[in-house]
Parts: sequence; structure tokens; C-alpha cells
Amino acid sequence: MTVINLAFMAFAAVSLGWLSMRALRDHRMALAERSGLLDSLTVLFSDVNIRLGRDAFPVLVGKLPDQRSVKIELIPDTLVFRRLPQLWLQVTLAETDIQRRPSIGALARPTGAEFYSIVHELPQWIDPPQADVPLLVRGDGKATAAQIECVSALFRSLFSDPTVKEAAITPRVVRLTRQAAQGDRGSHLILRQTRFPIGAISPEQVKAAIADAEILRQVLPGERSAAVSAVA
Repeated sequence: MTVINLAFMAFAAVSLGWLSMRALRDHRMALAERSGLLDSLTVLFSDVNIRLGRDAFPVLVGKLPDQRSVKIELIPDTLVFRRLPQLWLQVTLAETDIQRRPSIGALARPTGAEFYSIVHELPQWIDPPQADVPLLVRGDGKATAAQIECVSALFRSLFSDPTVKEAAITPRVVRLTRQAAQGDRGSHLILRQTRFPIGAISPEQVKAAIADAEILRQVLPGERSAAVSAVA
């Protein structure tokens, strides 16, 4: 074995070791940054608890001023081929009591791969309203024609915002899902890594999602039925 070959092997070993250490360091930094994405939201709610999910993204649970529970989740979505990874911000408002109202929801640009969606779980297909994006609208079959008309008008307005992915209401919860960030193109195309260029979820983003969810709740206010124990 020549000196040149030995030198090349040594260089390759050092380079591989450096790349491995760099990748490990970057991964640890990414996890540390990810864990604090919801920290700025603690001022919005009372009784706040933040935990990390299995994907190391934080989940926040707290209380609104009227003591309804609110759950804030960050959901990484890498399932759709030929599309950059998406990070969804999902806001769920739970009723303190089960409401006598139908379940109905709309999902923008449906692919069938939305594992986080309420809409895919509903049995009734409803003709979608004319909107700026393709919509899948489904319900539980209990909504009246007047209720569907009112909700459809709201869906037209909500989904004029291209960041809105899903809006849904059930007897237990109101849920709104928005785009929080899109995966970094270079990391995804070259390194096949999922990295989101975002430092924190702003209170303004969450306030906007809650406001839209409250509008949907007002369209189908319902009536008290029974106690609800937790956020869905």
C-alpha cells in the first residue's frame, strides 16, 4: 500500500468523522430549537403545560379566559411526494360541555394523506362551495340545509387565506389547522432532511387561528348536552 493510499484513507476517515460529528451537532441544535417553538405562547393562556411529543415537537395545553381548554400542536407532514415538507399549526378549542350541534369540516387541497384531519373521519360527503382552492367538505349527516349553507359561506371566506388547511367543528371541539412553515428546499432536495426555517410560533399566529375558530363556533353555537372531560 503506497503512502498516497494511506494518506487518502486517513483523510477519508477524518472527513467521515467530522461529517458525523457535524451531523450529530446539527441534529441536537435542531431538537433544542424545536422544543422552544411554543414558549412565546404561554402569556396567552392560564394553567399552561408544555410537553414534547414523540417527534420532539412541543404540545401546549392551557385554558382560555372562559375556562375552555385549548390545545396547540405542531405537526410535521412529510407524506406527500413531490411537495416540500409542511409544518402545520393545529389549534383545538374544547367545549366545557358537549354541544348539540352537527359535525362538519372542510379540508383544502386534499390528498388523502392528511393523518391529522378530522374531515376524513366524517361519513357524509357535502358539495363544497366555490373557493380559491379545492375543498373536501364532509359532515356527520346531522346538519340542516340552512346550517350547511351558513358554514359553506364561512368556508369560502376562511379558505381565501392560502395558509388555512382545515377547519372543523364537532359537538366537542372546534379545530383550525394552518401552515406554520414549509421545509427548507435545499435540505430536503439535497440532503433529504426535514428542516423548518422557523424560530418560534408567534402569539399573533395563534390569536388569528383562535379568532377563526371562534367564528366557526358562532355559526354553529349548539346547546349544552353533557360534560366534556378533555381536549379531543
